[in-house]
Amino acid sequence: MQPTIARAPSSRNHAVSPVYSVADLLVAYLAQLDIDTVFGIPGGAIEPLYNALARHQKEGGNMQHFLARHEAGAAFMADGYARETGKIGVCIATSGPGATNMITAVATAYTNRVPMLVITAQPALPQHGRHALQDSGPTGVDIVGMFRYVTSYSALVTHYAHVEHMLMAALYEARAQSRPVHLSIPCDVLGSQAGTSEPTHNVASFLELSPVVDLRGIDAVASLLEPHGRAVILIGGGCANAIADIMQYVERTQSPFITTPDGVGLINPHHPLYHGVFGFGGHRSASAALADPAIAYIIAGGVSMGEWNTSGWHSSLMNKRLIHIDAFDSHLGRTPMACQHIRGDIGSAFRSLASLMPELPNKAGISGRKWSPLDMFDDPIAFQSDAMPLKPQRLMNKLGHCFPVDTAYLADAGNSVAWATHYLYPQPNLLHDARHQQRDGWLRVTPHYAPMGWAIAAAIGTAAGNPNAPVVCITGDGSMLMSGQELSVAVQEQLCVIYVVLNDRALGMVKHGQRLAGAASIAYQLPVTDFAAVARAQGGRGHTIKSVADLEALDIKAMCNHPGPTLLDVYIDPEETPPMESRLRILASKE
Repeated sequence: MQPTIARAPSSRNHAVSPVYSVADLLVAYLAQLDIDTVFGIPGGAIEPLYNALARHQKEGGNMQHFLARHEAGAAFMADGYARETGKIGVCIATSGPGATNMITAVATAYTNRVPMLVITAQPALPQHGRHALQDSGPTGVDIVGMFRYVTSYSALVTHYAHVEHMLMAALYEARAQSRPVHLSIPCDVLGSQAGTSEPTHNVASFLELSPVVDLRGIDAVASLLEPHGRAVILIGGGCANAIADIMQYVERTQSPFITTPDGVGLINPHHPLYHGVFGFGGHRSASAALADPAIAYIIAGGVSMGEWNTSGWHSSLMNKRLIHIDAFDSHLGRTPMACQHIRGDIGSAFRSLASLMPELPNKAGISGRKWSPLDMFDDPIAFQSDAMPLKPQRLMNKLGHCFPVDTAYLADAGNSVAWATHYLYPQPNLLHDARHQQRDGWLRVTPHYAPMGWAIAAAIGTAAGNPNAPVVCITGDGSMLMSGQELSVAVQEQLCVIYVVLNDRALGMVKHGQRLAGAASIAYQLPVTDFAAVARAQGGRGHTIKSVADLEALDIKAMCNHPGPTLLDVYIDPEETPPMESRLRILASKE
């Protein structure tokens, strides 16, 4: 017997009690998690869920929906929202191509451990196996099977009574593994009668995870680090909730610290014990800190130990001096050479270690060192140059100092992330701002899967999560030509996102990679495109930037208070080579 399909209450008879559907129940659970924004594109099979969203809003609920221009954009927005808020990002797609369009973006969240709930639709169950339109069940294009490779949980819901416990299982996996999960729900199941919209379970309480501390491992590490605990500390992207504890350890033991590319946004880069970024786009000062023979051990926390955040598995890090602290076994499994592993909550581990170490009375490391970012940069002259064409190094210098301290920067794949990782440093009073202690901090990047265009949509999700702070998206002309249509979402939602397009008329990383590797120069050229005009055509604001003077003429305060996006089309010097040596070394390696 088929379940009853729920209908919205009739406007002709207000005395009739609402009949709630499974879709209403899903929306109620999302509201219970305080998720106020979901991202997606509607279609026939997913329509019951959109009907439920409409009912939720009509009844006074505050959950809003952002209409993406492409389903990958919706998932990238959910990624940005999750990083900014610490909540589970939610994206929605209809059956067939709506679902497959999301896969690259979901894979990006999977490799970067971003918790998301992906909801896709299916044709009605009785139509499976009959070559229905957009059949994406087991008898068609198997969407559930595809998503199993890029999520921690992917399941087909075949009965309305299964929804709650499958949703609980999915959400728990998303939180515990910090990865996306997927539910594929046929439209007849979505629309079937749930009887009530009141959730049975307290999902927020269910998802609270207790910190796990490896006391035996901590004792072993404390013995290694005696008597003072001084080590080189490598802070990875997984340390978002542990920064205060790590910095307490750093200052108590006077330990120099460095970060991975995805960890730099979590710290104050003007701290006198900071020695730069290790990994893609990193600094020689960070490599020198790791190689310091006066320090016996390296403590890496929240580092997944992939190519980008180890400078291509460089031997200066991947050796017996390493102490690896992480919450995930898969990360610890990549460092069999380490002298010690601590599995568990990173903040708790550093807090416990700090309590076992004496506080060094000598504060010379903090008060005696006169810090300057110029000490770290490959090209400090270009960082300060007013030459034309505009040097990308100089652009990063200006971007770091002209925007407010609560700005969130996102750097897209390609040259953008290399320039930003190496040369972007916000103004010094960031030390007094909380931005670097929030989830993912002041600079967000997407290593590992690294798709072009991620930052364009993720910036919108970031702004949705915190509409009171400006968001700066640093991207390339290739990425804008690929995904720039999502800018119109920021127009529609009146979100303050500043798009900084590095316009060099090329796929820059391809071009420079070919040159540095001695390969054939082919397939990198792009046409001259007026991106400022493209932004205006979509309803945003656009400025063409060709010099430092053009940058200084901008009214940044007005830009950061404008209810909508602004695009800066920056014509950079196309001959400046980004810091990408570690990537080239790996591409040339046969190991």
